[in-house]
Amino acid sequence: MRVAGLMSGTSADGVDVAIADITGLPPPQGEGVRVEMLAFATLPWPEAERALIFDLFAGRGTPAELCRANFRLAEVFADAVQRVAADAGLPLSRLDLIGSHGQTIWHDVAGDGRVTGTLQIGEPAVIAARTGVTTIGDFRAADVAVGGQGAPLVSIFDWLLLRPPSGLHGVEGGWRAVQNIGGIGNVTFLPPMGLDAAPLAFDTGPGNALIDWAARFASDGELAYDRDGRLAGQGRVIEPLLTQWLSHPYFQQPPPKTTGRELFSVQLAEAMRMEAEATGASPEDFVATVTALTAAAIADAYARFAPGPIAEVVVAGGGVHNPVLMTMLRARLTMRLGREVPVVPHDILGFSADAKEALTFALLAYLCAHGLPGNVPVCTGASKAVVLGKIAPGGNYRGFI
Repeated sequence: MRVAGLMSGTSADGVDVAIADITGLPPPQGEGVRVEMLAFATLPWPEAERALIFDLFAGRGTPAELCRANFRLAEVFADAVQRVAADAGLPLSRLDLIGSHGQTIWHDVAGDGRVTGTLQIGEPAVIAARTGVTTIGDFRAADVAVGGQGAPLVSIFDWLLLRPPSGLHGVEGGWRAVQNIGGIGNVTFLPPMGLDAAPLAFDTGPGNALIDWAARFASDGELAYDRDGRLAGQGRVIEPLLTQWLSHPYFQQPPPKTTGRELFSVQLAEAMRMEAEATGASPEDFVATVTALTAAAIADAYARFAPGPIAEVVVAGGGVHNPVLMTMLRARLTMRLGREVPVVPHDILGFSADAKEALTFALLAYLCAHGLPGNVPVCTGASKAVVLGKIAPGGNYRGFI
């Protein structure tokens, strides 16, 4: 099947579109799934729609405005698919499916860590109507309905396609950590082939969300993010402040667990900025210390919760393009694990670091079309494996397998 995957994350920096040919079935139904990417691009959100998303993040918006946004964002998603397909010379008539994550507006986590609801907008029926292609969306809800966190859903991609060989980098029983650093960070720990063990996945904490906010503050609103880590590179890490921030209860909470902008919010970022200012830190110091928090939270999560020895860390998401963050991550992992661990971009596994999440939602749509589960219960905390997604038939819909 030829499938397009759509993703817009918690940073809301753009719409990722990946188009891939997906074949095969996972065991025991088949011998495995194969994913061949044909096209990928990230299209920035139009300024008005991005502002709307951040207003909704902040709780500014009536039910009527949320309703309109559900359709308005879907128009942008549909346009993005059409543009990427056209640029790649891939006719929409050759697409079998579109899998759309939508835009998370709220992920409701109770005080005890249970997820009580989740909301992604960008109406799949609009995407199907505009493109003519059957669209599957709203993937997280089914996992939450059976007691799961609704995340990290990317763990199905990791489990089916990225398990490491035995003895990776000479580490006996070595596990691969697949780390995404988007607005929020998440990891999947994968056991080596031949080891009868389950994977583990959870959100590690802030990814780029707090860094982006700090960069906007330090640049008086001129920068949406810290390009190439330049601001962080000009500052110094305030270690006592970093230690204080790492005492946040989320970091001690055992998995399964998820988080988002609801917790690592603008309000928290502002409180952290005031704490930094009280120490005499410069704006660049603040960016550097927030960047160190992302790296340290990841390393701390590995030290606390990794099920086995880590042989390799594979990084995807926007954070991989921040060299200061990546240098900090290597240093913090060495510090917390007591040894150097290779930290490499996702591309070395044959899948673009930037396209990973969009490819995941293409894969989830493919699994849904085949009536196969899309969650990994040991990773999300769900009570059972379930088919994820709701189907909005397009003009090409003739039923599935």
